[in-house]
Amino acid sequence: METLFDPVPYREVLRRVESIQPNSHRQWGKMTVAQMLEHLSRALEMAAGRTESKQAFLGKMIGWVFWKSFVGPKPFQRNGPTAPDFRVQGEPDFGPTKERLKALLGEFHALGEQGCDGNVHSFFGRMTGAEWGITQYKHLDHHLRQFGA
Repeated sequence: METLFDPVPYREVLRRVESIQPNSHRQWGKMTVAQMLEHLSRALEMAAGRTESKQAFLGKMIGWVFWKSFVGPKPFQRNGPTAPDFRVQGEPDFGPTKERLKALLGEFHALGEQGCDGNVHSFFGRMTGAEWGITQYKHLDHHLRQFGA
């Protein structure tokens, strides 16, 4: 499975992020392109341990039901639920938001599996570094496809 900790998928994701433009049109969902970039940045901050996260009660109760599809090889489905902390209100400034995402991608990649090991996902709880690498790749791939990149 692809992971952001491997150099080839990491470089490909960076290339795809770079290809995103302010006029990129979504193919599903509600976010604008700038909101999507901010959404991805917030998720990377959680994965890298830059923002403190606690597992939601609902995740403790039913997270196991969705775990295999979350970390498994299948791409994320369209129009899935978004945690409140990752819903972007307003319209971020595209240029700085895109640059922030690229910087966070670099930080995350440099941390490696060991640097992310044990960080807490807001729904699934504590995850290994390997799981973070896979799921962040899947998350980025999902939203980049959403905007044709």
